Amino acid sequence: MSREPLLSVEKIVKTFGGFHALDGVTLSVEPGEILGLVGPNGSGKTTLINVISGLYHPDGGRVLYRGRSIASWPMHQRARQGINRTFQIPKPFKSLTVRENVELAYHFARQGAMTVDNALDFTGLAPSADRPAQSLNSSQQKLLDLARALAIGPDLLLVDELAAGLGPQELHHIADSLRSLADRSMALIVVEHHLGFVNQLTDRVIVMNAGKEIFEGSLTLAAEDATVSAVYLGT
Repeated sequence: MSREPLLSVEKIVKTFGGFHALDGVTLSVEPGEILGLVGPNGSGKTTLINVISGLYHPDGGRVLYRGRSIASWPMHQRARQGINRTFQIPKPFKSLTVRENVELAYHFARQGAMTVDNALDFTGLAPSADRPAQSLNSSQQKLLDLARALAIGPDLLLVDELAAGLGPQELHHIADSLRSLADRSMALIVVEHHLGFVNQLTDRVIVMNAGKEIFEGSLTLAAEDATVSAVYLGT
């Protein structure tokens, strides 16, 4: 039995001057689903995440969350209603400890959110809990970003380029961890260049190019698609 989408974006347009960063993108994600969003640099993936999270407002189209239009909602309102995200370049409060960063997010926690300790354990940061955030390397700061997002208790988690800098064992662990979130009915949209990581996570991807979706299906079928090959390989 199919479920109603938790999130639907319909014909989203976002322009910067005369440049169409998004040019009619349409997609949806259901509770408990992990959707991969892949494509070359400049294809519009992060711009789409910015529109969904409320960092940018679209110039056209609709963003529906639980069937309600949220295109005019500010970012903090979306977070309070269950939409949260990580950033490609995280910006923790560097003078605070790792734990204090997560505690600050937990102050705004929704019902059912992970505890601070659980968020630290989930991301593997518990041994670093008392370290200043500024002492973390870039991949650890990304995991701290994830811990802060989880401490608020999202129903829809937008994950932007989490895999960069993580080793194979860390990637396998975080893929298992993210799948466990989906098992609890959380929906995830994962923007990622590391296709092996995407392949561990999801059965469905959307491939973007030049602000449009050009393929939807499994990553295996995407690799066999002539249009996708042309975008990635220039053939």
